[in-house]
Amino acid sequence: MGTAEKLLADGAEALMAASFGQGDFDGARGTLEAARERAVAEGDRRVEAAALDKLAMVLHYQALDNDRDASNADAEEALFREALGIQREIGDLAGVAESLFGVGLVHQVLRQDWASAMPFYREALPLADEHADAYVRSECYRHLGFYYFAEEHDADAALEHLRTSLRLREEWGDARSTASGVLSIGQIELLAGRHADAAGHLREALERLERAGVGGQRAATAREWLGRAEAGEVG
Repeated sequence: MGTAEKLLADGAEALMAASFGQGDFDGARGTLEAARERAVAEGDRRVEAAALDKLAMVLHYQALDNDRDASNADAEEALFREALGIQREIGDLAGVAESLFGVGLVHQVLRQDWASAMPFYREALPLADEHADAYVRSECYRHLGFYYFAEEHDADAALEHLRTSLRLREEWGDARSTASGVLSIGQIELLAGRHADAAGHLREALERLERAGVGGQRAATAREWLGRAEAGEVG
């Protein structure tokens, strides 16, 4: 593993930790910037593009932490698109899938524009299924699940996609991510009025988060949704 690739791996883990409140985004950004700079120096365009993609995700997670603040949406999209251009040029199809998904995220999550997001998600999924790792695949299925619930009003299709996402997260092996996957299933079940199923999954999600050492807002959210399920609320 070269220096740039090692910095990329360290930065990606720092980003994941920060997204679960177990680290800071400034540290993740610094490591990823170092990975990008080293990749340019080494002529490693794959790592350069991957670092750009992760730097976009730093902005994305920070936006989520600030109530989906869209003020940096254009900058985030520009980083994803810069990564995507390099990945298409060098034929990095796993990277193409990941960055396509990222552009879709900007449209869906920050701009609240499913119509613009879906072409990116639909292009990303088959590429991810064939070339990307389990985590990227899980993210594609996860957000398609949200689409089926939010736009198609099809809870069964939504939950099928979310269960596929969870299986892929379990394959990936990060306990924090699997806990998040269970939480999403419980939330959709509650929104669909399936209280018993929702309560079971939300309780499981909270237990998994606690075992993974995740507290703060993530655990508070799981606790809040579990309380709503146990009280018989809908949505």
